[in-house]
Amino acid sequence: MSFDTDFVRQRLPSRHIEWYDSIDTTMRRASELASEGCPSGTVAGADQQTAGQGRLGRPWHSTRDEGLYCTFILRINVPPAQLPVVTLALGLAVADTLRLLGGIEPDLRWPNDVMVEDRKIAGILTQLQDHAILAGIGINVNQASFPSDLTQTATSLLLETGRAHKREPLLVHLAGAIGSYVRTLTTGGIDPILRLFTAASSYASGRRVVVEAPDGAVHGVTAGLTPEGFLRLQKEDGSLVTIHAGGVRPAL
Repeated sequence: MSFDTDFVRQRLPSRHIEWYDSIDTTMRRASELASEGCPSGTVAGADQQTAGQGRLGRPWHSTRDEGLYCTFILRINVPPAQLPVVTLALGLAVADTLRLLGGIEPDLRWPNDVMVEDRKIAGILTQLQDHAILAGIGINVNQASFPSDLTQTATSLLLETGRAHKREPLLVHLAGAIGSYVRTLTTGGIDPILRLFTAASSYASGRRVVVEAPDGAVHGVTAGLTPEGFLRLQKEDGSLVTIHAGGVRPAL
């Protein structure tokens, strides 16, 4: 079913919302909007992405009408060094939305994945653009199946709950949740976000994982977050390292 943009605009009257039947990526359109000086809170979304992107340039499976594919443009007073913590705050907002409207209990996997057990249900991509933060969010909503290469790693609200879900209320609630966590960050600082993320994530501490780092795989046990929002890892030789980038997955 096509997205009811009027429903969303009526409930978010102060927002500029662009919605497309199909687009290459909402991040690309959001980048254009940011360059044009759009206000904070602007949303670019689509029923389908033909070239959806995840983190590290990986494709994001974006079938028509089955997921929530959108990018928020945020103009908030945080230094670039805090962008990793913004990503954590966005994860908290997505998890709250899925918990309250989807009736599931998500897990957060550093830095940008929202999981149900060991399957990804949502992902986040953040970029800086013209003094704005582009917050790309993809949520698997009504996918009944996935391509063979994703069947073991992806899930959806429909698969987890056995029923279809409307995407419009998810977007409305997500917009409010993002606003709430952004206010927490800008008024309370980094520490509340780090505490909340740690409490919501089974991956933040004490989890044996493999990190697919740029210079090779690193094995160890997660040991909490740094004050900047990066992941600490205790390697098998006992040494502590800080993971600034890389994909985290459970160790077999």
